[in-house]
Amino acid sequence: MKILVTDGIDKAAKDQLESYGHAVIEHSYAPEQLGTALRQFDAVIIRSATQIDQTIIDACQGSRLKWILRAGVGLDNIAVSYAKDHGIGVFNTPQASAESVAELAMAHIFSCARYISICGQQMRQDRWEKKACGHGIEILGKTLGIIGYGRIGQTLGRMAQALGMCVLAYDISRNDAFENSTMKYVDLDELLAQSDFVSLHTPSLDGKPLVDAPFLQKMKDGAIFINTSRGNNVDEQALLNALNTGKIRAAGLDVYAQEPAKNHALYAHPCVSCTPHIGAATEEAQQRIGAELVEIIQNVQQNLSNLPIASSA
Repeated sequence: MKILVTDGIDKAAKDQLESYGHAVIEHSYAPEQLGTALRQFDAVIIRSATQIDQTIIDACQGSRLKWILRAGVGLDNIAVSYAKDHGIGVFNTPQASAESVAELAMAHIFSCARYISICGQQMRQDRWEKKACGHGIEILGKTLGIIGYGRIGQTLGRMAQALGMCVLAYDISRNDAFENSTMKYVDLDELLAQSDFVSLHTPSLDGKPLVDAPFLQKMKDGAIFINTSRGNNVDEQALLNALNTGKIRAAGLDVYAQEPAKNHALYAHPCVSCTPHIGAATEEAQQRIGAELVEIIQNVQQNLSNLPIASSA
């Protein structure tokens, strides 16, 4: 197979694909050039930076392109149904990055609880604001609400319980085997009312954002909000208003409505711990993603029927 990689791939995975006889070409194309370029390839591997919309898929019609592989979980940058309707298979790697994303969510929980981000910024400005940052909170004994209890949510839930937190989970599907003395499923309103921390782990949603002003108003006063899922799941102005009024104590954000992030008032807010969409950006996750991509491509080539097509977190 001839494979285009637009946003990078783990070197070991590239070497392995080439050892199997595949031609792997790493190159980034402008959006207006990508559709035509893809006609030369059997498969394309992308991350979140590359968008494959209906226009690009239309430009590929009648060509050799048969597979789109997303190195990661989210599929909102791909017109998935449209691609499948036009004979192009879409795959992602839902298992590989759960640990890394969950660890980042937990890092933001610690950062928000103890104002680590703003304290570090102040010290780099030669400001010693010990009193202003001296009223953080412990996470021991606190309640973490996890919205979306898939692979990432479950991993974060296990971490939280190991650290002495209680976990409330909300999901459209549930597995009662996960429930125990420190974890239970609840409805969304109960989760929001009882949680000291709320962490969002849902796929990109159609329509208006899940996290809007009414959602935030239902949260416990002084709770902390974490989002490592998708930026368009959050009404950023509503979140900023909640931070400014003190309804929300702090927020930890890895994703934004527009990326690169443009909402300076939000990501520069003193009560926001922010990172530039690095949830899966660990060496280990990239190695696992690469290995999963290799497995998918080998299965595709062998025409196996049990392929993990387009699974969400």
